[in-house]
Formats: sequence, structure tokens, C-alpha cells
Amino acid sequence: MKILKIYLPLLFAGLILYSCGSGALTSKDDRKKLKSYNSYAFLPDNDTIMSRNFDNEHIQEVIIETINANMREQGYVLDKTYPDVLIKVHPMFDEKVAVNANPVYTNYPYYRPGFYIGPYYKDYMYDNYFTIQRIDGPRIKQIPYRQGSIVIDFIDRRTNEILWRGTSDKSIGSRRMDRDIRDYIDDIFKDFP
Repeated sequence: MKILKIYLPLLFAGLILYSCGSGALTSKDDRKKLKSYNSYAFLPDNDTIMSRNFDNEHIQEVIIETINANMREQGYVLDKTYPDVLIKVHPMFDEKVAVNANPVYTNYPYYRPGFYIGPYYKDYMYDNYFTIQRIDGPRIKQIPYRQGSIVIDFIDRRTNEILWRGTSDKSIGSRRMDRDIRDYIDDIFKDFP
């Protein structure tokens, strides 16, 4: 009985200290969660490539087509109604603002579905995209602006948190742009969890 009186308070104190440990999810948890998901859809973006030197619609089509091929290869299926993962693409060809903010704002200044969205998203976008105004995440690596680059965010639809952000060190040139874009996105998916 005397031993119980000595060890019971120590056991209780140990349990309290153990419960005070970090309960925050780690990057490893997000990667594990991402692996457990099996459906996706896109969060559309406004036409971000404004320069007449680039064909915005064609570039966006190549990006979406290549991401779709990689997602199928990873075992994901397109689900526009209740996707597990939302994909937000940031093509940085002529914009002058870096994609490095946390949180990321989707900038849908309107609430009418299909308004100001490029036709290349039509068959692949999340039906309720306009309800997602702010995307957050505790471990988002900041990506400095680099002309001719693409950043892809993978977002948990239920929490609006970025689970993984991918980019590449490859460069996208203007002479073989389609091939460079495909190679660039394939390189991003080499690191996909």
C-alpha cells in the first residue's frame, strides 16, 4: 500500500506531462493523409498569364492534362462533387507576385459558379470551388517567384489546409514549352508522397 501511495502520484504526473506533448500534426502525418486519399478536383484560377507572349489557354490545358495524367498514375480519380484533395495551380510565367504567402487566398471575388473561369477547368473543377476563400497550412514552404515556373498545392478539402506544395528546379523555356511543362510537372510528381 505504501508503494502505491508513492508511485500513484508519479504515474499521475507522468500522464499529465505526456498529455502536454505536441499534439500538432507533422508533415509526415500530412503525407500519410495524402496517401490515404483517392479522389481529387481542381480549384480553378483566374487567367494568370496575361502577357501576349504566352497562350494562357493552351498553357493551362497542358498543365491540367499533365496533372490529370500524374494523378491517375498515383491512383486518384476525379470527383468534382466530394473530392478528398483539391489541387490549386499557380503558373508563374509573367506575374510579378511570388506564391509564398501563408495563408493563400483563392481570390474568388464573386460567388457565381463558372464566372470568369477559363474553359480548361470546366470538366475538372470542384463544383463548390467558390466556397473556398482561404487556404492555410502550418508547414507550407515558401516559394520565391521565378519566371517560367509552376507551383502546385494539394489541399485537404475538409480543412482547407495545404497538405503538400510542389515545385521543381527545372526551367520552362519558350521554344519547347509543351514538353518543358510536362517535364516540369512530372518532376514535381517524382517527390509526391
